[in-house]
Amino acid sequence: MSVATGWDSASIGSLATTSSGTTPSRALADRYYRGGSIPWVKTMDLANTKIFETSERVTDQAVRETSLTVYPVGTVLVAMYGGFQQIGRTGLLCVPAAVNQAITAVQADTARLVPEYLLATLNYRVGYWRSVASSSRKDPNITGNDVRAFPIALPPPKEQRAIAEALSDVDALLAGLDRLIAKKRDLKHAAMQQLLTGLTRLPGHNSQWEVKTLRQIVRTPITDGPHLTPTFLDDGIPFLSVNNLVGGRIDWRDLRFISQEDHEQFSRKCRPRKGDILIGKAASVGRVAFVDRDVEFNIWSPIAVIRVDDSHAARFVYYQLQSADLAKQITLLTNASSQGNIGMVDIERLKLSVPDYAEQLAIATVLSDMDSELEALEARHQKTRALKQAMMQELLTGRIRLI
Repeated sequence: MSVATGWDSASIGSLATTSSGTTPSRALADRYYRGGSIPWVKTMDLANTKIFETSERVTDQAVRETSLTVYPVGTVLVAMYGGFQQIGRTGLLCVPAAVNQAITAVQADTARLVPEYLLATLNYRVGYWRSVASSSRKDPNITGNDVRAFPIALPPPKEQRAIAEALSDVDALLAGLDRLIAKKRDLKHAAMQQLLTGLTRLPGHNSQWEVKTLRQIVRTPITDGPHLTPTFLDDGIPFLSVNNLVGGRIDWRDLRFISQEDHEQFSRKCRPRKGDILIGKAASVGRVAFVDRDVEFNIWSPIAVIRVDDSHAARFVYYQLQSADLAKQITLLTNASSQGNIGMVDIERLKLSVPDYAEQLAIATVLSDMDSELEALEARHQKTRALKQAMMQELLTGRIRLI
């Protein structure tokens, strides 16, 4: 670990005291949990940020009768168990709290180590734990000794505070964007509930709605992907699974690829294109996504392709397939299946409430505009997160000095 000029280096163990907690007996829930007032932190409460509340609380009696310790505000927490997706997750107590046995609590000597700076350093170097866990033991966990041995580049406390404050400002911006995105999603959900059921009518629209099956709405037969397992490549034609249908969109990350030859063979049965709707019929049943770009790709058999001739009407169908009423229909069909899937005939028989064409376009336009606003906010969030990562790289290595 290189250290900037004027900085020291030390281990957590030389700068702080560390300990862990326990899980009070669940058999004594009335005694140790019910009515508890003391926050009790588990790994899932750690989100690499400040902790103000926890999912569970314990009683004063639990603290007295077990090895629990109530740690003060400013204690930094590190997850030790749970595999590579969990180890190294962090938190900074903003309320006094106890912890379970999967967490190391770090109480820093604040004259030498600022807790907020420690939190930022741990978050920046979370990849460090992979090498420690994978090289020292079979299961990808870390120990309290590993936490104590963690090396820290140590600027003077005044500079530590300046670095922590700069990163905290970006965290506040990210938190604000998170709240705004959540609010916009709630507003969109409410708009869908009102507009897709006819409870709220847009100005100038008062026609009667009809109930139609999906097969009555689409003229092109609904198809699904090939049932053959292709040979996957490092590059080539994207081959989507239901895992790529996320939040009503196609997630183009974490893709698998097939050859052009396999793509041409599979396309004899199914060749998705821009304007199509994808729906999961197995695995993650009912997931929906709209193909909004003109790109060559193919899909696996657990996905069906719905093609509505008119691209504007397709957007309305896409939103209806995400409505609460359609979710109920899909759940009923899934529960009735011995395999927990829905078949092609089931998809064709899904019933949609449909207004006249003009109102379909108006509703789709309102919801599409809301989607566009959400996408812009999410893009801003991603850019801000990338900015924070760049700031961490510069500030926590001393490449840029604030003091």
